[in-house]
Amino acid sequence: MSTTAIVLVVLLAGIFLLLGSAKLAAVPAMRQAAAHVGMTTTHYRLLGALEVAAAAGLLLGLRITALGAAASVGLILLMAGAVVVHLRSGDPAARCLPAVVVGVLAGAHLVVLAGGG
Repeated sequence: MSTTAIVLVVLLAGIFLLLGSAKLAAVPAMRQAAAHVGMTTTHYRLLGALEVAAAAGLLLGLRITALGAAASVGLILLMAGAVVVHLRSGDPAARCLPAVVVGVLAGAHLVVLAGGG
């Protein structure tokens, strides 16, 4: 596996382990974020579980490439959903930027895995 792929995995897994764990723990900032976009804490916890699962999939993907690719696809879909939810909640486009950036990083991971980078 290339150094680029490893760096992307470590970066993405770190981000989603942190954010997903915060959602699972329902820390106050995450409860506020859930309420802001009209989600229940239970639904936000589900998103957190998906994020933690994706992070685990990325890390396991260092050994099983297909699993890492599937985790990246899942993250791309989650981040596309995040953009839609933010825009439907009336947030400015700039509020979607973090989701877009990590979605692009997950896409870059897929490109690297496919041998394109």
